[in-house]
Amino acid sequence: MDVIINLIVYLVVFGLIWWLVSLLPLPAPVAQIVRILFIILLIVILLSAFNILPGGYLPHFRL
Repeated sequence: MDVIINLIVYLVVFGLIWWLVSLLPLPAPVAQIVRILFIILLIVILLSAFNILPGGYLPHFRL
């Protein structure tokens, strides 16, 4: 259950940051690099949420 809550919290925060960054007037090459970095971060969040990546790269929330 904690995994699902952590995943939901991280995806909501990730979505808000993605939305805020998309509002910035970035040049096309910079926007492409930022998009690639966000996709890599999304993959790391998903792999860490299901403990596929070793170690605790993302903090766990305790409710």
